[in-house]
Amino acid sequence: GPCTECACSSGKEPTKDPSHTKKKENGDGVFVPKIFFGTRTHKQIAQISRELKRTAYSAVPMTILSSRDYTCIHPVVSHSASNRNEMCVELLDGKHGKSCAYYHGTHKVSEHHALQSAQGLYQAWDIEDLVSLGRKLRACAYFAARELMVGADIVFCPYNYLLDPQIRESMEINLKGQVVILDEAHNIEDCARESVSYSVTEGQLRAAREELDFMVTNNIRQKHHEPLRAVCCSLI
Repeated sequence: GPCTECACSSGKEPTKDPSHTKKKENGDGVFVPKIFFGTRTHKQIAQISRELKRTAYSAVPMTILSSRDYTCIHPVVSHSASNRNEMCVELLDGKHGKSCAYYHGTHKVSEHHALQSAQGLYQAWDIEDLVSLGRKLRACAYFAARELMVGADIVFCPYNYLLDPQIRESMEINLKGQVVILDEAHNIEDCARESVSYSVTEGQLRAAREELDFMVTNNIRQKHHEPLRAVCCSLI
């Protein structure tokens, strides 16, 4: 029989409630979980979205969470070889007296997709489609994808968005009570190791040792800094 709980049923408009609840006729709320679909690479997300288009669920509200490396359209930040995340944050904070006009137009993209959904024209899309729409509307595709997560039934993202607690917190992802699908889950171990690993250079270790030497020599919290200096020395 026809589906009655999700947005594909009878062309119903998807809920915009952030908690993703739908109301019964008697007024009680019914929690409808989101589906978080994790993949190893962004290329695999594009393949999955193409397959979604071919199904009866193509009209289901969705979003794709991705890094600024894939979705930033700011002419300076997107072509920079330095850390785009830091540059974006600096622009949003207005540190140098400049702001991001694309960020302030984010709602143009999210509202554009919501309008298509209401008219029954909504189709599954991939990152390139979102970025193209962002360029057309001069609006930020990165933050639009995050806004679309509120009303999405399916959220596509790389593994680390689900495994790394810091990324989950920054992206406001709450997995409690949600459905999580991991594509090619045999890759999870490597991704989990990367999430809790950190790389340092020998130069960074030597600089840290010099600072700790200064702390110890000047009797600044000696009992805390001496063990740290020993660690740096042993690693070097």
